Amino acid sequence: MSQAELISACTKNDKTAKKQLFNEYCGKLAYISLRYSKNSTQSEHILLQGFAHIFSKLNQFKNQNAKTLNEFIKSEFISFAVNFIKNIRNEYYVASTIKAVEHRERSYDLFLDSKFIDFKNINQDVLLKSIQELVPSQRLVFNLNIIDNYSLTAISELLDTSEQSIKANLEKSRFNLQKNIERNLKFSNDEQPV
Repeated sequence: MSQAELISACTKNDKTAKKQLFNEYCGKLAYISLRYSKNSTQSEHILLQGFAHIFSKLNQFKNQNAKTLNEFIKSEFISFAVNFIKNIRNEYYVASTIKAVEHRERSYDLFLDSKFIDFKNINQDVLLKSIQELVPSQRLVFNLNIIDNYSLTAISELLDTSEQSIKANLEKSRFNLQKNIERNLKFSNDEQPV
């Protein structure tokens, strides 16, 4: 089935086509939902509801010539995941106790200073767990900017907040992620048999 036929069949609620699209994108989107969520249970909710959202938006893809299907699905899924997290009010508005220090000309590259950790030795599970432990606002900003390459302006529009607030959350997420990684690496090393 060609891509156009697959999209057309999905918009007509063809279960076989939907299953094919789900199977094709499930792995990629499952990892994205893990990064944006706090745990695997929340990730499953995001993944399943995110696919329902994508199926409802597929008719809009036909009108967008600029994006590939991969880009369209990833963009819609990330947008859905962000809104899902933002709508969990009792989680999203948790205030972090770590204050970011104001610096002019500050770089937001996570791996710029690796004084405390050899970042080459971090396994994927430790990194994922460390990202999931960030407070939701920091986790969203970190994922959007560092991993998914959204600009600060785009993140500001998506989260409906100021760029200054985005920068502060990015600074806090970098600091907290480093601390989470240090703690999780120590914990995982302590578990290893000698």
